[in-house]
Amino acid sequence: MSSRVPVPGGDICSAFRVERADGPVFVKELTGAPAGFFEAEARGLDWLRVDGGPPLPEVLEVTPSSLTLSWVASSAPSVGAAREFGAALARMHASGPPAFGGGGYAATIPLDPEPFDDWADFFAEARLLPLVRSAVDAGHLTSDEAAVVERVLPRLADVPAEPPARLHGDLWSGNLLWTGSRVWLVDAAAAHGGHRETDLALLHLFGAPLLTEIVAAYTGVTPLAPGWEERTGLHQLHPLLLHAVLFGGGYGAAAAREARHYL
Repeated sequence: MSSRVPVPGGDICSAFRVERADGPVFVKELTGAPAGFFEAEARGLDWLRVDGGPPLPEVLEVTPSSLTLSWVASSAPSVGAAREFGAALARMHASGPPAFGGGGYAATIPLDPEPFDDWADFFAEARLLPLVRSAVDAGHLTSDEAAVVERVLPRLADVPAEPPARLHGDLWSGNLLWTGSRVWLVDAAAAHGGHRETDLALLHLFGAPLLTEIVAAYTGVTPLAPGWEERTGLHQLHPLLLHAVLFGGGYGAAAAREARHYL
């Protein structure tokens, strides 16, 4: 008979360590999950699995209301794991798809799967503008704040052009699982073809352990365009607007405040 122990973390799903006869597994559940929700995460995990990239848990079972993955035991962050992860992340990004975009979910919000040839158009039309409208409708972004965000969209064209990168899409520190000498990626429902600076900007948004070491190892494999650190705020508009839609609070104001820096 299996036992279930709650696992902390995450704002959307319930998570458990489930002991089975052949060992522990990780189970995520969401009653009333949107159609294809867990299927999207399973696809994202498999899509991010590339030679030389970061490790990801194995998908064991997918149902409309749950996802079962192999169990990965976590440990404290280490410099060696940070360096290995930075290099592996660069290799994953380099295994890019032919176009920008991709479906899936950001939290429980569906992502437009339409492919784009131009990153600035993709980021504005498929990522930012839908969230601006949703945040305004929810009362979490004022019309003035929305106007500020919309005014900054032409500045996206100033971000140095790069080919599409294979992105995790929700790469905040909570989706890094440190274990021994490696860092595993989890929660990949938002995986898509995008600009690699976006993943790095997400790591910076809420902070990640040993981020200096991660970035140094990353740039040792694939250098970043000059000025990338000054552009992190543009890339962070998406998660800030997403949080505004989901949680309200001061996230709408934070998105507008970040946008003003580029006007």
